[in-house]
Amino acid sequence: MVKIKDNGILREANCSEELMAMRDSLDVLGGKWKLMILRFLTNRTHQIIHFKKMQREIEGISAKMLSKELKELETNLLISRTEQKTQPIMVVYAITEYGKSVLPVTETLVQWGLNHREKIIETICK
Repeated sequence: MVKIKDNGILREANCSEELMAMRDSLDVLGGKWKLMILRFLTNRTHQIIHFKKMQREIEGISAKMLSKELKELETNLLISRTEQKTQPIMVVYAITEYGKSVLPVTETLVQWGLNHREKIIETICK
């Protein structure tokens, strides 16, 4: 069980509170692409990232899905969308400070995925 602050007092969350918190998290972060987009932006904080660059480099995502996911991430304040005053207008995306709070989640998922992939390769090679 995890700890939560309740009226300034630290206590263990009950199962119902944990499940509600997980549901809330999945409402914001769930789906196939959101965490991948956040990770992509996290790994490129010193680059100018525009829509086409993301679409090209995040393998398998369609323009329609990328647009939908970016809007939801922006609505939830996890990314910023900035229109550049260029001709033609270019839109640049970046992870926000709040969005960076998701970094430990993506780190854990990346590590789990790497460990899982190694087990699959070991099984196939036997």
